[in-house]
Amino acid sequence: MSGVATIGFGAMARSLAESLGRDPRAPQITDCLLRPGAAGPSGLRLHHRAETLIDARPALVVECAGPAAIAEHGPALLSAGIDLAIVSVGALCDDALHARLLCAARDGGAQMLPVTGAIGGLDLLEAARLAGLDSVTYRGIKPPPAWAGSPAEQLIDLGALRGATVFYRGTARQAAGAFPKNANVAAAAALAGTGLDATQVELVADPEATGNRHEILARGAFGEMRFEVTNRPLPGNPRTSWLAALSVEALVRAHAGR
Repeated sequence: MSGVATIGFGAMARSLAESLGRDPRAPQITDCLLRPGAAGPSGLRLHHRAETLIDARPALVVECAGPAAIAEHGPALLSAGIDLAIVSVGALCDDALHARLLCAARDGGAQMLPVTGAIGGLDLLEAARLAGLDSVTYRGIKPPPAWAGSPAEQLIDLGALRGATVFYRGTARQAAGAFPKNANVAAAAALAGTGLDATQVELVADPEATGNRHEILARGAFGEMRFEVTNRPLPGNPRTSWLAALSVEALVRAHAGR
């Protein structure tokens, strides 16, 4: 096995390919799985069926195409013994899909690698869980324009806010259903901590926010933890977190040992 493949070739996959391409020592993107009929970048082997990608035997496949792509292609790739990095971690809120992926990974002897993306500190949360966690809360704070096009528009008047406004509270599982495009960080925190049904989520629109801010607050036998990250967008794509893209690249490099 050699090379890295992506599912999809949007902003994050393009950024990954360009960054790795600037380093001759780094693993390179060699293959791309796209929807039937979709055009792709030149210089890569393009696939429109998972079967042909499996035949190419990449060392790692990076999902950059959303939850539906994981459900469609993830089990087959893992069953074939190909490691799969999952960017759309919110897809794992579907218990049945999560179980299918775990079973396929076990049967194929492959690794399922959720990408922590736009937030850090999850290794500490996993460690704290060993002694017992009493509560974990994830807060997602964005400037009002960043919530445009989301269900937030139906809950508050984004153009009339004068201060930070919490417009949604629920569990991580509920938030994933209500705000699927904003589910990845909450899901990652939940899976590392108290689980999807015990992790609380608050979504906030703040006119004074200078970027997308993610906060994790946890309490337990270990004490208390507060972790905060303010992300800048990926250059050239304001809807993609730069840190999330860098997290994917770090995982690819670590997987290859370089």
